[in-house]
Amino acid sequence: AVLHIDIYQLSDSVVLMALPLFTFAGFLLSESRTADRLVRLSQAAFGWMPGGMAFVALIACAFFTALTGGSGVTIVALGALLLPALVKAGYPRRFSLGLVTSSGSLGLLLVPSVPLLIYGIIAQQLSQQLAMPAVEIVDLYLAGIGPALLMVVLLYFYCLWANREAPVPRQAFRTRELIDALWEARWELPLPFVVLGGIFSGFLVVSEAAAVTALYVLFAEVFLYREIPLRRLPGITREAMVMVGGILLILAVAQAFADYLVYAGIPEQLFQFIQTHVQSKIAFLVLLNILLLVLGAFLDIFAALVIMVPLILPVALRYGIDPVHLGIIFVANMQIGYITPPVGMNLFIASYRFRKSITELFAATLPFMLVLVIALLAITYIPQLSLWLVR
Repeated sequence: AVLHIDIYQLSDSVVLMALPLFTFAGFLLSESRTADRLVRLSQAAFGWMPGGMAFVALIACAFFTALTGGSGVTIVALGALLLPALVKAGYPRRFSLGLVTSSGSLGLLLVPSVPLLIYGIIAQQLSQQLAMPAVEIVDLYLAGIGPALLMVVLLYFYCLWANREAPVPRQAFRTRELIDALWEARWELPLPFVVLGGIFSGFLVVSEAAAVTALYVLFAEVFLYREIPLRRLPGITREAMVMVGGILLILAVAQAFADYLVYAGIPEQLFQFIQTHVQSKIAFLVLLNILLLVLGAFLDIFAALVIMVPLILPVALRYGIDPVHLGIIFVANMQIGYITPPVGMNLFIASYRFRKSITELFAATLPFMLVLVIALLAITYIPQLSLWLVR
């Protein structure tokens, strides 16, 4: 009975205005040749480094996922470019498959992350009922930078270690190629600075930054690059808004679910039960990571946010866990879930894209997943990695 009221309240939220705008911008970028330009620029800038092509794959996937907001989109768009390039550079095919598949979700912690945005919206809804300080979306975006960089760096060092016995030859640094790549991507390069600079300087709120991003991407891809004809815009807009509509319904259900939980006193009962068996904050975080990793293997990230945030956030606050830090832990766990069977979405998309079995892809991604778990432990138990820019 209250679902339609929750939908209205959500649609009236200033923060939620960012969701359709960022999503629309992401769909436009995925329909253009942004992926090609990003890979070329990354290769020209970093291909000379030890393990350069592996680092190119990590950087390209992280930024493309951040810009488009979709992990699966990254594998579809960049997979056809990166996998042959990695194999041609001398990396084993199985290693290359694992790298591309596991890197597809790296950008989920970078602005303008849709999962972090949704976590922030749900946390803000709960803050009104739990008398806790509101979680600012800007703080979540700042908090995601350190953990995302940590994941990229650890994966890069693993790539170097895994190929230590047969190092891949470096490519020569060519200034002309870098200049050409920069010139080709000249209209897209300012985009991260527009979003990050506008939000973090306080000049733009998140919804205004989303509007500027959508308008900028629309103008660049349609009128400057001319890669998206005007007749395609209605179709792209429809596809983006169908996704937004689904997320809006999910958020409305989450609000109704949270209302019920608070009204029934379930978070308090859950806290009393957990406190009886788990005394320390460290032990609680261990159990939390195990729970989220298992959920990530079975649930989509949006479903997990809906079900678990209203339950976990009130309990985590009782253990003294910062809600911003909790959001980073949550999304980092779900990021690993994208490559965890049986429902890891990246495994299925990569299986379709590369025509490989789920079993083969899981075996290829397993070492990378273990590296990400190590990063997750650091993110969990060193909150300063997330909060140093926030506090």
